[in-house]
Amino acid sequence: MTMMDLVQAPVRFYFFTGKGGVGKTSLACARRELIVVDTAPTGHTVRLLDTTGSFHRQLVPRGPEPGQPRVVTPLMILRDPELTRVVIVTLAETTPVLEAQALQDDLREAGIEPFAWVINASLLAAHPADPVLRQRASAEAALMRRVAADIARRVALVPFQVDEPTGPEGLRRLVSSTPPHEADTSRSA
Repeated sequence: MTMMDLVQAPVRFYFFTGKGGVGKTSLACARRELIVVDTAPTGHTVRLLDTTGSFHRQLVPRGPEPGQPRVVTPLMILRDPELTRVVIVTLAETTPVLEAQALQDDLREAGIEPFAWVINASLLAAHPADPVLRQRASAEAALMRRVAADIARRVALVPFQVDEPTGPEGLRRLVSSTPPHEADTSRSA
């Protein structure tokens, strides 16, 4: 899967959460008709989004009266895969991956299935020439295999970038620097 594959789907909302920043910021510029929500890598955001639903459930315990409009909460939108794709962004390091995995567990507990993971700033995907960086990149390989095989349904790798990609031009550079054969670690669900 490439980064551009993440924004080609016919959904309106993308919910990017996790660590890694650059991918979330750049993807926010991908298409104007998308709404991107960038959050911290904790389940607190999901609980915050459900606050409106909790408030509504207290006010209207039996549901809407006949003829009244149905209330749609942010959490309901996040749960609908026809409207929303949740993308978890992480770094290719053990602690961020463990935090992202805990976040995915929290999302699933809330009835939200993450669409994909983005592993950002990957030295392995950047193919460094420096021997020290190559050694560090090789350490990422096992972690990335584990994410692709056991944790995430779809994974896009973003190579480490010397200059932080921002805005539409940064996104174009980011996408063009991630050839499909390097980024495609997707697996069937």
